[in-house]
Amino acid sequence: MFSKEVSDEGATQAQIDLSVEESVGHISLHHTVGKARTMGDIEDTHFETGDSGASATFPMQCSALRKNGFVMLKSRPCKIVEMSTSKTGKHGHAKVHLVGIDIFNGKKYEDICPSTHNMDVPHVKREDYQLTDISDDGYLTLMADNGDLREDLKIPDGDLGLQLRADFEVGKELLCTVLKSCGEECVIAVKANTALDK
Repeated sequence: MFSKEVSDEGATQAQIDLSVEESVGHISLHHTVGKARTMGDIEDTHFETGDSGASATFPMQCSALRKNGFVMLKSRPCKIVEMSTSKTGKHGHAKVHLVGIDIFNGKKYEDICPSTHNMDVPHVKREDYQLTDISDDGYLTLMADNGDLREDLKIPDGDLGLQLRADFEVGKELLCTVLKSCGEECVIAVKANTALDK
């Protein structure tokens, strides 16, 4: 809404509001006589925010991406396993062919992007937790370095999960590496906890 204050011949103040109604595609002109609005008359605008407002991704030029780095392909966080660049043609940009493996489910994704365009890169965080227990329904009890416990992650599928369960049952002290990105978390690796031997 655009507004402009104008004075009439007598000492009256008028306010002209121009409002553009995009849905109808025409301009309507409203003329109101009276006091012009001040900043105090305008309602405060309320914005909804989630979390801390931090984004799960950040932009990076496609040509700056590297193999074994991370990128969002088809809206999924992926590790780049293959990259190739085609030469610039007569018209247009050099193209980058990206092949990535989803860091959570192992699916393969591909994309082709001009080298000068930006791609979204996920924030990826790795953290080690000491495994303290495995529940009957397959949830892990993990302890962070500061002593906090978490019981919200399931045992991983496949060979990793079988090896984790077998090693835990024979009494091995294990560290689980948890990968976190784009609101998802999972155990991606398990190793013996050598810090306890010291």
